[in-house]
Amino acid sequence: MEKTPVDVKSFGKVAVLMGGRSAEREVSLMSGTGVLQALRAKGVDAHAFDPAERDIGELKRDGFQRCFIALHGRFGEDGTVQGALELQGIPYTGPGVMASAVAMDKLMTKRIWIAEGLPTPAWRQVRSAADTRAAFEALGAPMIVKPVREGSTIGLTKVTRIDQCDAAYALAAKQDPMVMCEQFIAGDEVTCPVLGTGAQAQALPVIRIVAPDGNYDYQNKYFTDDTKYLVPCGLPAGEEAAIQLLVLKAFQTLDCRGWARADVMIDAATRKPYLLEINTSPGMTGHSLVPMSARAAGISYEDLCVRLLAAAALDNA
Repeated sequence: MEKTPVDVKSFGKVAVLMGGRSAEREVSLMSGTGVLQALRAKGVDAHAFDPAERDIGELKRDGFQRCFIALHGRFGEDGTVQGALELQGIPYTGPGVMASAVAMDKLMTKRIWIAEGLPTPAWRQVRSAADTRAAFEALGAPMIVKPVREGSTIGLTKVTRIDQCDAAYALAAKQDPMVMCEQFIAGDEVTCPVLGTGAQAQALPVIRIVAPDGNYDYQNKYFTDDTKYLVPCGLPAGEEAAIQLLVLKAFQTLDCRGWARADVMIDAATRKPYLLEINTSPGMTGHSLVPMSARAAGISYEDLCVRLLAAAALDNA
């Protein structure tokens, strides 16, 4: 991908939003710290800003002219912060209010993808442990039970027996009153970032994820070195290109801009890819996947941060 020279002084005073109030606060602080250091290394006048500790309205008062959103989960990735920044007229990284809100809601995301003819595993919305057992009967084993509006596999359970349904529902409902069950797709787990907006959006190299015992949970995502990330992904060239095209369509159907990362499962038997979800404020930690994919495309971590900040925008500008 071509590098475009950027005058970092034109960014003005920049806030890196990190921390926040979601269950992913710890990871957000790790992401934000990395972004802050990278932007400062490139000469950007960047400052940490934690919305859990300071009123978001202080951004305008304190003269911030642009925001890099390194928040994850609710109150950061779900359109709420984006809306607050729209009201203050401060451009921000990543998708806008509607795209962020929709993408945070896994059920709404699936409904749109299905309407657009994009493949995603079968699912059921559940409101009780009894609903979860009924979903298990309908979807079969294994089945994934997870909160609708949470990320980083928090509150997620892979259910293989019906007697596990009650505990799985309780765990997910503790994170979000909206819970869903999803058909488990056995096969290769991959992820693919997208950079850019509209017709200029481009999919980066696909990463294949090989987790211990196939368990890519919160611990294996962020706090161990046991998970293997393969880039180049080792898939046939035609398969990788098809996944990149699918992810690009998933990004565009939700009207995303700036960047995002979509997670995909490839059915081992049919080799058909299925979209799981899309992350509109992906991690930027030492274990994170967008920087890893960007490096494979010749984009350094620091250049990626600057590029994302340069693309900061408003929905209603």
